[in-house]
Amino acid sequence: MTTTSENKLRELTDYVLLNAAPGQDILREDALSILRRDTVDRPVIYVGSGTCGMIAGATATLKAIHQYLEEKHIDAEVVEVGCIGLCIHEPMVDVQLPGRRRIAFSRITENKVEPLLDDILNYTVPSSYVIGQYSHPHHQAWDGVKLLAEMPYFRLQNRLVLKNCGIINPYSIEEYIARGGYRSLVRVLRNYSSDKVCDIVEESGLRGRGGGGFPTGRKWKTALNTADEERYLICNGDESDPGAFMDRALFEGDPHKLIEGTAIAAYAINAKKAFIYVRAEYAIAVERLQAAIDQAYEAGLLGHNILGSGYSLHLQVRKGAGAFVCGEETALISSIEGKRGMPRPKPPFPAWRGLFGKPTIINNVETLANIPAIIEHGPSWFSSMGTAGSKGTKVFALAGKISVTGLAEVNMGTSLKDLIYIIAGGVKEGKRLKAIQLGGPSGSCLPEKSLDVIIDYEALREAGTIMGSGGLVIMDEDTCMVDIAKFFADFLQRESCGKCIPCREGTRRMHEILENITKRPMNESGHETLERFKGVMQLENLADVIKDTSLCGLGQTAPNPLLSALKYFREEFEEHIFDRKCRAGVCKDLKVYTIDVEKCTGCTACAKKCPTTAIIGSPRVPHFIIEDKCIGCGICFDVCKFVAVLVK
Repeated sequence: MTTTSENKLRELTDYVLLNAAPGQDILREDALSILRRDTVDRPVIYVGSGTCGMIAGATATLKAIHQYLEEKHIDAEVVEVGCIGLCIHEPMVDVQLPGRRRIAFSRITENKVEPLLDDILNYTVPSSYVIGQYSHPHHQAWDGVKLLAEMPYFRLQNRLVLKNCGIINPYSIEEYIARGGYRSLVRVLRNYSSDKVCDIVEESGLRGRGGGGFPTGRKWKTALNTADEERYLICNGDESDPGAFMDRALFEGDPHKLIEGTAIAAYAINAKKAFIYVRAEYAIAVERLQAAIDQAYEAGLLGHNILGSGYSLHLQVRKGAGAFVCGEETALISSIEGKRGMPRPKPPFPAWRGLFGKPTIINNVETLANIPAIIEHGPSWFSSMGTAGSKGTKVFALAGKISVTGLAEVNMGTSLKDLIYIIAGGVKEGKRLKAIQLGGPSGSCLPEKSLDVIIDYEALREAGTIMGSGGLVIMDEDTCMVDIAKFFADFLQRESCGKCIPCREGTRRMHEILENITKRPMNESGHETLERFKGVMQLENLADVIKDTSLCGLGQTAPNPLLSALKYFREEFEEHIFDRKCRAGVCKDLKVYTIDVEKCTGCTACAKKCPTTAIIGSPRVPHFIIEDKCIGCGICFDVCKFVAVLVK
């Protein structure tokens, strides 16, 4: 940033945050309105440039937009924004014309840019692309276009954490400040002691959004009251659950909110140094987060003697190597210290002795992102939302066999049924819901009858699962629950750090047993059959031992997906074990291939391709499959032109 822009940023900070008299015309209230884009004097084109957008083709879309504007000699502003949560509609493009409401369009790939801009810049809405329009009291509405807020996807949401995602430019601290950003940090530094901030957060009822649900304010007080000259604050952004992408969206769409929340939390425990631990795979997130930190330093909102308050804070980004175990707080601490990410015994807990042996607080991204709003509106405002024991909102990543994939933020107390069937539009293609997987590899699979369970820490625990960080995967009738249990067992045994025997050996053995259940028993001797059944009989006991004796949360929760699948879908396990059948047709080794003699013409195509010569027959005569020799590869099914090969 140039010296001139640094000065302007300092002046903006002083004017907006410290209520100082404006020094330049640019700092008048109408300038803040421009930063909020309450008024625009030229077209503004917003492009969803989060990871989901880029994967869907947003890079090519951006290039096509710039090329179009250059060729047509159109003066317009192009703004890259994060993901608004409607990942299924990426790449998304919004357009705001002078005096008109901002309007959103779906799946604008490179080839759709020209027809879209030809229409909308001439005040014609292309109905085939439009999603909806934003509400604004001073902007003229588009006729016949529904409001985004009235869509089923947004109607039940309460976007506190995701408020700015997909709306503002994540590279602009000015936009964040103009929308009320950093005011909570200034209020804390000017008016509150560290004790007072802890009291406010405790009174709000905020609980850790990383899965454990421990009261945040009480956790902070533990570190603050632990006698030591130095303390640390760590933001845990090691989002490694399969199907979870909440943290990534916040990093990419509204990084300053996280920085502000981290700074307030650090002040609350009197920490002078803080770290944001983020996965190195999140390249866009790391880039935007670092850019935001640099801007915060330039604005005097980080660093030495912040805004003349006497409080100093230095914030660093630390990139993790993608190890799932580093989501566990003591393993994460080891990683930041430059050691291998391995858990440590607890107690002592990190709040007493953590990073470099000092009191340390580890909060996850969503927890810290709630802090600025709690300070701004007060603890009573926050505690008025949710249930008696779970306050505020929760962000979920909706994935799997669901109609609308993306991010949704709902009040605690919302039912799983509303989240899945109203917000996310139900199961794809009208198929039957089979299971709901919550909590990632540490969570459980709930059956369809659990739809009335509400989003609440205690309610979910009673139902047999945990809230986790917010990953929610929907499975339909075509899902094999044995295969799901095997997937998580494989994932967890690969991710085990190997420090403790129950986790290292137990998860490997659990995966081996599940592998045997889904494997075709070819040439299996009586001894091997006995070993397989013995393993199956000991599966639940093995899971209980792993839960009770593992060192850290990874091992203690590793059997959860298996135990929940056994509890609610035992008949599928029995079919795999006794009937050697997979009702969903997922387990490849258990598929049985036969030939319909009425349809088979004896073309010999399948026999020529079979790798085990399991297909026999003469030319122009129906063929047969020798089941004992068939390995279930499916090549015969793929090459048959007469649909004569059947699979069961």
